[in-house]
Amino acid sequence: MRFDTKIGIVVRADLAAWQKLNVTAFLSGAVAGGVPETMGEPYEDGSGNAYLPMIRQPVLVYAADLAELRAVRERAVGRGMDVAVYIEEMFKTGHDADNRAAVRAVEAGDLALVGVAVHGPKNGVDKVLKGLSLHP
Repeated sequence: MRFDTKIGIVVRADLAAWQKLNVTAFLSGAVAGGVPETMGEPYEDGSGNAYLPMIRQPVLVYAADLAELRAVRERAVGRGMDVAVYIEEMFKTGHDADNRAAVRAVEAGDLALVGVAVHGPKNGVDKVLKGLSLHP
């Protein structure tokens, strides 16, 4: 199936493996929660056990440095796309309210980004992510 939208997650390449996975999980959740049409239907196995729905389309994960992350965020915001951010300070917080306060405390251009999620029209997301490599 071909989708007219795309989900891209960009994580900072120099993070520890656990941090990359954590950032990717949080940013995927942001897309799922913030863009309900990205969600599929619940799952059920042959024994009748119910499972939660997942994002209905592929999520591509890219690697970048801080400058590239900032450029992605700026281009995506400039195009009016759905954007989620994860910043370094969020590794030190214990809950959602502190995470939001950490982001609010910093001007957009100064965010210490470790991850960005972008959702929007496929061709627009491709332009926003142009030049980035898929995460190895």
